[in-house]
Amino acid sequence: MIEELFSEVYEKFKLNFYKNIFKNFETREATLSATETFCVEVINALGRPTISELTNFLEISQPNTAYKVASLVKKGYVRKVQSKEDKREFYLELTDRFQNYQKIKNEYIHTVIDRMEAELSKEDLEKFEEILARISNEFMPEVTTFMLENTNS
Repeated sequence: MIEELFSEVYEKFKLNFYKNIFKNFETREATLSATETFCVEVINALGRPTISELTNFLEISQPNTAYKVASLVKKGYVRKVQSKEDKREFYLELTDRFQNYQKIKNEYIHTVIDRMEAELSKEDLEKFEEILARISNEFMPEVTTFMLENTNS
């Protein structure tokens, strides 16, 4: 039952996000492919990774990563910032154009949290927050460990 409910909640967040993205296609050009969308999401989650860190996380070739990043730079979602310590290294930073996209994604999260805060007790909210923190910090080591060891947030 918990697996079904967890999947259901995850699916509903994704579906709402996709609906809002498609709704906005009417007023602007759809500039990112699905693969580019996933790539920019990973860059955001990793918090200013280098191209090497992104390559390592995605487990794809360096040329493939470079191609995807170049496309995102060209489309204005990502900028490459040269490291002051090692001039050969570049950090990937997201632009304001990405931040506008991110707002669409986060709107529903805020809506759901507002509804939870209005309906649930303070104790239930605190317990839910504690459980979410444990899920994030303890039960997802494949992602959490990589993020802690390899990112420059």
